[in-house]
Amino acid sequence: MEAVWNRASATGTFSSVKILVFQHVAHEILGTLNPLLKDAGFRIRYVNFGRHPHAEPEIDRYHGLVVLGGPMNVDQVEEHPHLATELRLIERAMERQMPILGICLGSQLIAKTLGARVRPSPEKEIGWYPVSPTPEATDDPLLAHLQPNEQIFQWHGDSFEIPHGAVHLASSPGCPNQAFRYEDNVYGFQFHMEVDEHLIERWLNVPHHQKELRRLKGEAGAMEIRDATPFNMPRLSRVAETTFREFVKLFGHRIVFRQLPSR
Repeated sequence: MEAVWNRASATGTFSSVKILVFQHVAHEILGTLNPLLKDAGFRIRYVNFGRHPHAEPEIDRYHGLVVLGGPMNVDQVEEHPHLATELRLIERAMERQMPILGICLGSQLIAKTLGARVRPSPEKEIGWYPVSPTPEATDDPLLAHLQPNEQIFQWHGDSFEIPHGAVHLASSPGCPNQAFRYEDNVYGFQFHMEVDEHLIERWLNVPHHQKELRRLKGEAGAMEIRDATPFNMPRLSRVAETTFREFVKLFGHRIVFRQLPSR
């Protein structure tokens, strides 16, 4: 047996920590979370289900899980059979008490795994929207630093209900359920803290996204998003760095408790 978490040095980095990342489309990536994980010494493995829909990663070989966004609905299992695989592996990761972070579709998959419903959002949010922490977020390790009104980037048409036993952490005027925590190691974020200006521009050039923006008939547009991004990005970058650094700390909290089979 090998220990799961080993401090690499007094600088706070970790060695031999392996993160599994569920990816659904090429343009949805870890973004600004990627360098923070690498700086902490984590080894990152992407599983791109869009390219390999029948992939069966061995979740027990990893110490944490990040589930990224995508354009599909969590119930579209016939069109996207990997969704059933992901639900099963998320459940397995929860059983092993791994740190888990779900972003957008990822948060919806976590919510569904926990028995909550995912349905069309009261308002389709594309672009920059105000997000407010709930009173319960005051004591949350990842989101306690949020100000009462944070402008955070969004791109979603569905949203989750808060799972039974989870803590509701954030809301927006058009989508009340923006974030939750389950136990002390599982987080779902409907919003996209991981973006930077380059990634937003990449999304705006995706043909499917361009069609989606045109269907909104002026409610949001690439020009409006580009105009708002330089103003909002500096604050989001600070918020995201604090949030993701606290996510990294979740691994240190489990340094003596879990083991993996030797390979």
